[in-house]
Amino acid sequence: GHTVNFGRPWLAGSSCDHGLLSTMDGAKVERATIDEKEVHFLWLIPITEAERDYKIKFGLEALDELFVEKEVDCADALRASSV
Repeated sequence: GHTVNFGRPWLAGSSCDHGLLSTMDGAKVERATIDEKEVHFLWLIPITEAERDYKIKFGLEALDELFVEKEVDCADALRASSV
């Protein structure tokens, strides 16, 4: 649920200039042992600054619910902000 500021758009023409680190909900490969070390896999979802601010104000679950409600394609870095 942590966020990062890319300092610029994810892609040219994108309003997504932040990233949301998220677990792979429902995925079978969230953890693996590699060379006797446990590795955790996370999604890096491109989000807008407004979505980041929404997450800070209302929480990660609220942002996730907003994405579901608005049927946001989180893999589309050229999408409009959901907020």
